[in-house]
Amino acid sequence: QVQLVESGGGLVQAGGSLRLSCSASGITSSTYTMSWYRQAPGKERELVAFITDVGGRTDYADSVKGRFTISRDGAKNTVHLQMNSLKPEDTAVYYCNAQRYWGQGTQVTVSS
Repeated sequence: QVQLVESGGGLVQAGGSLRLSCSASGITSSTYTMSWYRQAPGKERELVAFITDVGGRTDYADSVKGRFTISRDGAKNTVHLQMNSLKPEDTAVYYCNAQRYWGQGTQVTVSS
């Protein structure tokens, strides 16, 4: 059974930082392209960042480039999303994705 479990969300002031983690079980996350998505209230789910299985290439939504960094820890079967210089518009539920598998999400709230 595949499980993706996100952690690290919370409430932070604008300008602050959070580090999200996605712990995978039932799959070897390094063999999947792993992604972070987010969904704000009343908005569609959007891709925030991904890291490819081959080569570890990363890419980001324009809105987070230069502020967020995705990385993987193969030994721990975990993917991280380091979020710096957070803005109120980053407030959303953040989801970990491994192609057809999804986590349950973790809430990130940025206060102004």
